[in-house]
Amino acid sequence: MLPPEVSLSELERDALTELVNIGVSRAAASLRQMVGGEVLLSVPSVEIIAERIATTLIEEREGRDLIAVRQDFTGAFNGRAMLIFPQSSGAELLRAVVGNDIPPEEEAEMEREALAETGNIILNNCLATMANMLRRSFDMSLPQVLRGDGRLLLEGMEPGGEGLVLFLYINFAVRDRSLRGYIAMVMDLPSLGALKRLVADFIERVMDDDSDLAPH
Repeated sequence: MLPPEVSLSELERDALTELVNIGVSRAAASLRQMVGGEVLLSVPSVEIIAERIATTLIEEREGRDLIAVRQDFTGAFNGRAMLIFPQSSGAELLRAVVGNDIPPEEEAEMEREALAETGNIILNNCLATMANMLRRSFDMSLPQVLRGDGRLLLEGMEPGGEGLVLFLYINFAVRDRSLRGYIAMVMDLPSLGALKRLVADFIERVMDDDSDLAPH
């Protein structure tokens, strides 16, 4: 049973899902411009789970051989944003962004740069949109390109991996390309409490706006 200060009501969960959806949709528009293909998105999933379960979920979805761009963010609440692909998508992303004419000796470095730039644009776009709607701002770390399993991606979130985290994720795929992955955000419980208060303020503003527009 979650403490009341961090448990989300159905309305709060719906509002948070919509905030994530808008943020990711804008990020997907940037990805579409970069790769020149339609980006298909799933409905966002919002879960409060143990960090070790989040690790397992990441590995179950894409296997243990992952490639990811990770950026930590700080501000009104803190967390980690990740753009996660199966290993095979790294080369496909590079071809989509740069083209097929890549010198073999430069491929590894160009792939890392393409991943870092793509992750930075998409994750910043997503967080900036959410921050704007919540009337807050965030500072983001430089993008890290990581290869490995789910434990590597969540390293340093909570000692021992037993702490509860808010795990947000949304799948994406690029039509006509072998390019798929997902965007995930992870926050600890103190940050979830701060986010919950901001979401409540957001709901109140939306309801006030609706009442102002209603016929009197």
